[in-house]
Amino acid sequence: MSKQNEQHTLVRTLVLGILSGGRSATPLAVLALNHDRSSLKGSWQQWKVFSTPLGRGLLVASAVGELIGDKLPKTPNRISPTGLVGRVGAGALAGAALGTTGKRDLRIEGAILGGLGALVGSFVGWGARKLVGSTGLPDPVVALAEDAATIAGSVKVVTAD
Repeated sequence: MSKQNEQHTLVRTLVLGILSGGRSATPLAVLALNHDRSSLKGSWQQWKVFSTPLGRGLLVASAVGELIGDKLPKTPNRISPTGLVGRVGAGALAGAALGTTGKRDLRIEGAILGGLGALVGSFVGWGARKLVGSTGLPDPVVALAEDAATIAGSVKVVTAD
């Protein structure tokens, strides 16, 4: 793997982590839905959570549940300690998975960048949502825009060659 390809992979792991800060389960669900994509060939495809229909189904169901749950009034803040731990873990898993897709295994670097990206994405997303929400737009509209951006971004990052 050339240095440029490695850097491209690591940038993708960081961005996928940032997106995990918005919706923790979405990047994992997008990976699960692209499990058989030849351009994503890597050892992550043999990890139980991605290699079994049950695992992939649970990842997708988690993403759908999160998209719905985010609109509920009692949903905890994304920067609460529990929320951060889940987002950082999801970002690290997504980064580690994407880090295995090259000739050189970058799962450790990918996990670190994915986790850090999720931490950054959580705070940036929280701040952006507060800022946009202060304009008078209803929170569900802001949340749906965030959903769309996270889904589109995750698809772009995962399917980029």
